[in-house]
Amino acid sequence: MDREGLLRSLAARVSDQRVLEAFATVPRELFVLPSMAAAAYEDAPLRIGPGQTISQPAVVARMCELLELKPTDRVLDVGTGSGYHAAILSRLAGRVWGIELDEQLALRAARTLLRAGIENVSVVSGDGAAGLPELAPFDAINVAATATGQVPPALEEQLAPGGRLVAPVATADGESLVLVRRLVDGLRREALEAVRFVALR
Repeated sequence: MDREGLLRSLAARVSDQRVLEAFATVPRELFVLPSMAAAAYEDAPLRIGPGQTISQPAVVARMCELLELKPTDRVLDVGTGSGYHAAILSRLAGRVWGIELDEQLALRAARTLLRAGIENVSVVSGDGAAGLPELAPFDAINVAATATGQVPPALEEQLAPGGRLVAPVATADGESLVLVRRLVDGLRREALEAVRFVALR
């Protein structure tokens, strides 16, 4: 599948036009291994290193849509990986901070984002479950690795009033996306569709 084919496929499932436009402007081939470039626009996760993958575009699109991003939003991207999800977020929000446990992968993501001409994303190496409290609060938090049992409390604490967080969470019932909103009276959590991600380490 080429980029146009992927965009047609996403358009059948994604109603947010800004999300579709973001996918149209980010070259996914830059964010995959050179050996996987021919498969860059397949709607599938691809290996980017030992135990690491770049997420399936349809899942990335769904998560971006759930975050309801505004052009002024400050966003935290947990489990940045190769930087692709952060690149999509950068087209939808004002500023993105990515956090990636693997230091070499974080450096590679930062370099790739610059190669792609994306200047409103900063990538650091660190514990994603701890977030970046020194830069909080965030209007939106995207988590691209599976937490066990619940969304890490430190991440929920870093949500601004009205903030949204989306994360895959594994429980005894399976793994699913969870959407968290910070409302006036506290946090509201909603379990959504089944997904599969690498584990949040």
